[in-house]
Amino acid sequence: MKTALVTGGAGGIGSAICKKLAQSGCQVAVHYNTKKDTAEALAEQLQKSFGVKAMAVWADVADRESVNSMFDKVDNTLGGVDILVNNAGIAQQKLFTDITANDWRSMLDTNLGGVFNCSQEVLRRHMIPGHSGVILNISSMWGQVGASCEVHYSAAKAGVIGLTKALAKEVGLSGVRVNCIAPGVIMTDMMKGFDEETIQALREETPLNTLGTPDDIAEAAVFLCSDKARFITGQVLGVNGGFVIL
Repeated sequence: MKTALVTGGAGGIGSAICKKLAQSGCQVAVHYNTKKDTAEALAEQLQKSFGVKAMAVWADVADRESVNSMFDKVDNTLGGVDILVNNAGIAQQKLFTDITANDWRSMLDTNLGGVFNCSQEVLRRHMIPGHSGVILNISSMWGQVGASCEVHYSAAKAGVIGLTKALAKEVGLSGVRVNCIAPGVIMTDMMKGFDEETIQALREETPLNTLGTPDDIAEAAVFLCSDKARFITGQVLGVNGGFVIL
């Protein structure tokens, strides 16, 4: 039985990925930063619904010592991590000229630094020595094409795409696959700050004339983490309803 660690596992997309991975037979470590109760409830649900071991685990992915401690706990409870889903992230809408140095550091440290910290740790501990493993990074369509008033977010998510491609080339000979999903507009808590008029405009701008759900991302994630995707690495899969076509 494989073990998966999903960062940001207590959020909308993260929880959907945790459920699909558990349904596929994986043990799941549900990472959280602030949503302790949600993560613990989800881990309990996974165990009851799918009969797999699951746990909630805290970390600040931007802090390396915190990440190391998280992996220690997962290793001790579930064993080595076979699948890492780097999903944890933050978002913010601001004019570029209003972005503070702290805003910039926080965005890059969490959305890109967190991917670096978790990926390097899992590779060193498990995947390179074991000559197998899957890393899946969650970026954004704005990391592909950029978004006005989200320059720091777009920059961080573009960095995730660059990291994915470069790392896939580096660790392929070690039997490790690295891929990326670039979601479009997905109806999660991050959308709560948008009014209905804006959401409707985004819907109309999407060729499929609908917005995505966390399950849309989770289905793609489980495929890329499975053996069915054994010959896929270094790729960016846009799950966006046609909003961005490259």
